[in-house]
Amino acid sequence: MMYGMMMNYKSDKDLGLVLCSHCSKVSTIDVKICPRCNSKLKQRDEYSLLKTLSFSIIAIIFLVPANLLPMMYVTTLGVIEANTIFDGIVYFFQTKSYLIAFVIFVASIAVPIFKLAVLLYLLYITKYNKIELARNATRYYRIIKFIGKWSMLDIFVVALMIVMVQFENLSNISAGLAAVAFTIVVVMTMLATESFDTRQLWDKD
Repeated sequence: MMYGMMMNYKSDKDLGLVLCSHCSKVSTIDVKICPRCNSKLKQRDEYSLLKTLSFSIIAIIFLVPANLLPMMYVTTLGVIEANTIFDGIVYFFQTKSYLIAFVIFVASIAVPIFKLAVLLYLLYITKYNKIELARNATRYYRIIKFIGKWSMLDIFVVALMIVMVQFENLSNISAGLAAVAFTIVVVMTMLATESFDTRQLWDKD
């Protein structure tokens, strides 16, 4: 019954209206500039799905080296040791810095995977017109949109991990290739989130 009710609704596109993606003001289709925030109005971003998918794929590709390659190199008395993000988590766990270990795990592993999973879910719903799932999908999008405001915190946490290891061990620390890959993952997920047009979730075709 709920599905039938949702199928009978009319979107802004059906009614010849356009919803501002910045301030959510509704205008008629002939209006090109939002009267509230002066943003350019478009009923839909025709390249939204392509851009979101492209950025998501790039993020997924770089997520692998970000977690498998060394995040940092620790040099102590001439001996160089390579450490991944997971090694850093284990290190802080073993030193009983449980909160730091948890924050690093969430910021560097759990959050990126969650955001990418939601983005792929949104793409699936939009591609196959799963309108009955649009309401929940919109909520998920708002969650990753909110998380996106703190995306640079992920990079800060990794940098903090490097500094703390250097301080505790009095060792020389240098960033590894995983740091570059991780930064790319963060930036790509931010771009993928910003590129997605949630209005398409409610389109029937």
